[in-house]
Amino acid sequence: MDIILQNIINALQWGSFYAVVSIGYSMVYGVLMLFNFAHGDIFMVGTYIGFGIATLMLALFSAIMPGWMIFILVILVTMFLASFVGVFVEVVGYRPLRGAPRASAAITGLMIGIIFETGNLIILGAQRFSFPALIKSQSYNLGGIYVTNVKVLIIAASLIMMLSLHLFIKKTKWGMAMRAMSYDFLAVPLMGVSINVIAPLTFAIGAGLASVAGILYGQAYPVLDPYMGIQLGWKAFVAAILGGRGSIMGAALAGYLLGFIEMFVPLVFPSTFRDLIAYSIILVILTFRPRGFFGMEHSTQLRL
Repeated sequence: MDIILQNIINALQWGSFYAVVSIGYSMVYGVLMLFNFAHGDIFMVGTYIGFGIATLMLALFSAIMPGWMIFILVILVTMFLASFVGVFVEVVGYRPLRGAPRASAAITGLMIGIIFETGNLIILGAQRFSFPALIKSQSYNLGGIYVTNVKVLIIAASLIMMLSLHLFIKKTKWGMAMRAMSYDFLAVPLMGVSINVIAPLTFAIGAGLASVAGILYGQAYPVLDPYMGIQLGWKAFVAAILGGRGSIMGAALAGYLLGFIEMFVPLVFPSTFRDLIAYSIILVILTFRPRGFFGMEHSTQLRL
């Protein structure tokens, strides 16, 4: 039982990364009906931005500010800067291709990701960096289950971000416009909702969330690599599809499900079977629910 409970805690932490990153995929897919395959590398860029901001903040304020305050400042500044990366990707990469076949946009996303990876290598070199510890890790033994304050922080921060985004989508004018755009991509612009406002906003929010996920990831797994966003990004994309088109709740649930599968498979099977079993389970689910957990009918044809 202790092993099961320990793995539940670990799965919640690992699933939080998938959940937060997959929400960015799901938002773009739901609102603009295209797949932003550069999102995994936006996560990587956001992590490196957070690394730079964290290093600067610690150098300037570590003597006069507690770690938790520096952590909050790093998140806020990184989200702000990373949101411009999302806007840049939309304006430069995807906006000129709105009338093009969706395959062109998909390939563009892959190319943007390669540009980010190569640019990182050119600017920073091939060496790996260690993300600074903004919160000093402390371990607690709760009846044989080891929980650290960093794990609790990651899980709590992820849930707070997802709840905040849910309230933004449901309660604000911008969120209403995004939901309307998701329902009918073609008709809503004719009613005065500018796609040139909603599209960059969607990308900015997705990039901001991915950057926070990168900071949290850096606290748990501090080694930074230019290719760190590839595998996590693809798995988050799978979670977004499994959750259902445009569903924040579905993307989060699928992300946590994927995290649980990856943590519990090695308890029964060799760890090399992790991805095989995880994707097989997802394939079976999509066979019976092709629209995902919370996917709904939509009035316009997917722009693929």
